[in-house]
Order: sequence, then C-alpha cells, then structure tokens
Amino acid sequence: MAALAFLFLATWLTPGPANAQEGASVAEESETPAEIDRTATGGATTLEDILRRQQGLPVDNTYRSDNIGDPAAAAGLTDQLGTLGGASDPDLWRGMRFNEADITTQSRGPAAGVLIQDRGMWWLQFRQGPLLTYGGYLLLGTLAALALFFLIRGRVRIDGEKTGQRIERFKNFERFGHWLLAGSFILLGITGLVSLMGRKFLIPAFGHESYAWLATVSKWIHNNVSWAFMLALVMIFVMWVIHNLPDRTDLKWLAKGGGLFGGGHPPAKKFNAGQKLIFWSVIVLGASISVSGLSLLFPFELPMFAKTFVILNSTGLPDMLGFGVLPETMTPHEEMQYAQLWHAMVSFVLMAIILAHIYIGSVGMEGAYDAMGSGMVEEQWAKEHHSLWVEEVKARDGKAPSGATPAE
Repeated sequence: MAALAFLFLATWLTPGPANAQEGASVAEESETPAEIDRTATGGATTLEDILRRQQGLPVDNTYRSDNIGDPAAAAGLTDQLGTLGGASDPDLWRGMRFNEADITTQSRGPAAGVLIQDRGMWWLQFRQGPLLTYGGYLLLGTLAALALFFLIRGRVRIDGEKTGQRIERFKNFERFGHWLLAGSFILLGITGLVSLMGRKFLIPAFGHESYAWLATVSKWIHNNVSWAFMLALVMIFVMWVIHNLPDRTDLKWLAKGGGLFGGGHPPAKKFNAGQKLIFWSVIVLGASISVSGLSLLFPFELPMFAKTFVILNSTGLPDMLGFGVLPETMTPHEEMQYAQLWHAMVSFVLMAIILAHIYIGSVGMEGAYDAMGSGMVEEQWAKEHHSLWVEEVKARDGKAPSGATPAE
C-alpha cells in the first residue's frame, strides 16, 4: 500500500524536463519532447523552444544542460576574447542550474552547494493549486456528507431499555493516550491548515501583519506538539493493537454495514470492524505523517523519496505501468519538497477520516462519547454494539451474561 502511494505521488508530481514545469500538465509532461532542429542557431534556443515552453509543453533540455562550457577549448585569459576558465556567463549559470558547476561555499551542509534549484516551480504550483483545491474539497465534502447522513439517518439511538448499569470501557491510561492523540492531532490539523492555506485565505481577510503573527505561533505549535502526537501514536498502538487484529466477526459486521443493512446490531468484540479500520488508518497514516514530519523538522537530514524510488524501480512496477523510471537522484531541496507534499496529502486524508470518527463518537451515536468521556458506558449500549466484548467482561468478572442458562 505504501509503495503504491509513493508511486502515485511520484508519477503525479514528478516534473518533466526542467522548463516544462511552468504549467505543463501531467499528461503533457509524460510526452516525449519533439526533436527540434537547432542548426540555424548553432545549438542555442530556438523560437520553437520558446513557444513550446510558453505553452507548457515539454522541451528537450539536454542541449542546455550539456552546454556548460569547455575550458579546454577556451582562449587564454591574456589572449584576445579570453574567458574565465573557458566558460561564459551563460555557461556558468547553466552549470549552476543543472548542478554541474564546480563551486565551493563558506556554508557547510548537504544543501549548501546547490545555488540554483532548477525544478522548484512544479512544487510551488502544485502546492498552491491542486493540493489546496482538492484537499479543501475533501474536507468540505466530508463535512457535507456527514451532515447529509445525519439528516437522513439521524442519531443512532440505544434500541433497548437502559438498565442503569455501567461497564468500564476504557481505563484512565487508555483515555489519556486517546485524548493526547486527539488533542495533538486537532492542533496539528488547525496549525497545518493555517500554514498551508493562510496566504490564500487569511492574508486577504486579516492582512499581512496579523497573519505573520498567526503563522509564527502556528509554526511553533505545529513543530512542538508533533512530539506529543508521535508519543500518543506509540501509546495507542501498544495498548490496542491486540484488540484490532482482524477476525471472522469483522466480516459479519461489514456485511451488515454495522447494522445499517439487515436490521439488528452485528456481534462485535471490544472494537468492531469500523473501529479497526479507523485504528489502522490512524496508525499507518499517522506513522507516515510522522516520518515525513521528522524530515521537515530536520531539513536535508532524512531523505527518503529517492531511496524509495530506487526500490520501486527495482520492482519494475513504474515501468510496467508506463511511467518509466522514477528519479533516483534528487537535490536536498527536491527531497524536502516531496516530503512537504506527501505530509500535506496524507494529512488531508487522515483529517477526513478523523472527522467521521468525531461524528460517530459525539452527535452520531447515543452513548458513544461516554466510552472516552468517563470510561464507563451504559450496559445496554455495550450489549448492542459490542456484545461479544460484554460476554468476555462478564466472564472475566465471574458474572454470567444476561440470558445465559446454567449448565446441566
């Protein structure tokens, strides 16, 4: 699943030739650039190159990336028309652009030697365009779907008569882990949206100065609360993984849609199939968000996409699907750009899932909030939604479940 997701990101976001980044669609970028006769210009850019670039069409850039100067063919510095090492200014700039220039810098670090990051516009355009658009539609669409479901289905009520008896559903330590994860994720979601969408939506509404303060505070909260999220993620995995392993009861629960189809409540253990799907979504997507977040917290120190693309290429899957070979060599800046986009895309998906979880655990189902509110739930609610778990609890406590007959 993770490999397919990485493949999706790579094939959607990987830009074509460097100058095809300015507005070229993914379909257009996948085309083979047409060969252009440059004999009339001595190998330099032609009018056709310029027109194709303006239209966002791919252009073969090798004629520029290879033209970075030839010191051996240069006249001496003291001779007429002598050049600095045989490279003209355009040659030097091309060398820097394509990371071929032999340069040294006073700064030290993995990204210090990259003076021109040639392929950054595709990241900016995707971040400001499809990422904001489709991410926003996903969240708004989820809210609209939940509102429509509530209007049609209403609140899921307790069917039987309430007994007044209460059963401990979650211990204090379990609820602490849950609320630590929930609270940190909500803060991360809000501050992440402020950072991602603020320039487009908040600056026009509140002005640059107000947004600058809000963005600074949001960044500080986002960076520091992330550690609480990762700690809570480990806590809930250790506490609940044993209860979230799939079993045959999940098939029956899914077949009835959790009780929406066929009438009645299907039997379930401590966690039903729907809750298990939520659990594994949080664990898998949360872990992915955490890894990409660590890459962003420690810039240029934790590259992962080029290495992942090497693994995917070794399987032959990208080529089999017609995407060719994924880039296996990236500048540190490109790694960060992929990490930021992946971080945001997975976060949007997890936010949509959590919105559904919040709905069910609050207004969507009577008695559900008590499980994480006080830790104690109405016995009738537990029998209807987690009947197998109730039997296990009563058997463990030495109490016969209601309706049981003594052995002969």
